[in-house]
Amino acid sequence: MLDQINDKDGTVGKALKLLDIVESFRKPVKFNDILERSPYPKPSTYRLLQTLANQNMLFFNADTGHYSLGSRLIRLAYSAWQTASLAPIASSYLEELSTKTGETIHLAQLDHGQVLYVDKKNSNRPIVMFSGAGKIGPAYCTGVGKAMLAHIDYEKCQKIIAQQSFYPHTKHTLVSAEALNKELKEIYEQGVAFDREEHEPNIICIAVPILTKSKEVVGGISITSSTARMSLEELANYKEILQQTAQQIGEDAAVWMLPKMGG
Repeated sequence: MLDQINDKDGTVGKALKLLDIVESFRKPVKFNDILERSPYPKPSTYRLLQTLANQNMLFFNADTGHYSLGSRLIRLAYSAWQTASLAPIASSYLEELSTKTGETIHLAQLDHGQVLYVDKKNSNRPIVMFSGAGKIGPAYCTGVGKAMLAHIDYEKCQKIIAQQSFYPHTKHTLVSAEALNKELKEIYEQGVAFDREEHEPNIICIAVPILTKSKEVVGGISITSSTARMSLEELANYKEILQQTAQQIGEDAAVWMLPKMGG
């Protein structure tokens, strides 16, 4: 997210960039640590942090000198979750799918070329993995990311692909735009995408896009398991029930005025 905000956005853009910097530490952090990552001079960084603290966007602990995300963000995040994500629409469908399959279900949307997980329903045998509601993942090596990319407008898709890092998370990760484009064509033809241990070792999934009746991509959904208890061939047996669930969510989403997914 840090490179998505330009100085042309003015003071608001700079303040948001500092919020992203504080969030990136995932723990309370001192001013000097923020300053090391801040692209702004020390006085500007300090002034912006003070403003954010005064607005409860950040919390400043005067006793320890640490900054952390503020309580106002919790309210805003919850409101965004309710009004700008698929999560409230899809929740009951995810619960039902998790119960029927006994596996972990992920719901995601595209956000600035990345995968934003907006909900997750754990199986009765939870697996330790990276994903979770509110987390950001790469689009090029996750099942939901590839499922969504395969079904969006070609030009938009290529712009998103150009933003990917193609970092080799595992030995199975696709590491070029050419390889990804080839697989996206196959995904479009087959209607499903797979994560073949591409993002995390031993983690596999089957995923499909969530489409409206006009074929607009509004999200993606996946069934995730581990190689310790399931094969890709066994996951493929969930194709029909996964597509049915995605269709139901898409139909319900059509009546909501959801914001368009970020490219």
